[in-house]
Amino acid sequence: MYHGTPIGGPAQDAARFLFGRHALVPFTYQINLGAVAEFCSSFVFDNGAYTLWKKGGTLDVDEYIKWCDSWSKHPGLDWCLIPDVIDGSEEENDVMLGCWPKDLPGVPVWHLHESLERLTRLSHEWHRVALGSSGAYSHPGSKKWHTRMIDVMNTLCDELGRPRCRIHGLRMAAPKIVERYPFSSVDSTNVAVNSNATRAYCPPSRWQRAVNLAWRLEFNSPPTWNLIDG
Repeated sequence: MYHGTPIGGPAQDAARFLFGRHALVPFTYQINLGAVAEFCSSFVFDNGAYTLWKKGGTLDVDEYIKWCDSWSKHPGLDWCLIPDVIDGSEEENDVMLGCWPKDLPGVPVWHLHESLERLTRLSHEWHRVALGSSGAYSHPGSKKWHTRMIDVMNTLCDELGRPRCRIHGLRMAAPKIVERYPFSSVDSTNVAVNSNATRAYCPPSRWQRAVNLAWRLEFNSPPTWNLIDG
């Protein structure tokens, strides 16, 4: 589980929460990067292209690559999400993959509305593939989404249910999802978004609330895809 940052609150509280955990750092908001690099077991980089697109901006791909390269020797950096063209075609996104430096640990994004043929190809060409909910399948956990995920897993896994490559689930950290599909990793901004909420009988400090939320999310996925249940 990679927890999306920034966590918010006092810097020491973010450091307490991040200690020993795994984090996702967006290119567009690096305020927790120092604490992440110092205290996390590992971390990944997100290009933030979708967030920029929603705000009417565009990602500076060259600067993102430079940023990834500047951290590539840090032992805690696992991988970086390769930028994609929001609302772009499969061909346009393949061009983006071709521009990614071969010496950087990149992970391509496959969107659930894209073809299974492209997913098959990516799973053969890359060590890990990130799955992104999109189009008619933009709501993780919905009935339509699960139906599509059955096709996805049947494409990615062999006759014994073993994934051909490592699978990362973008925004797929809900326990009912994690416990069903053989993810290698998932990410969530649940802690970052909700740790500031206060209500009766909840921990008094933000970092304690963050830990409480994280404990509810940190589950292991099964090692194989159950073809019968699918």
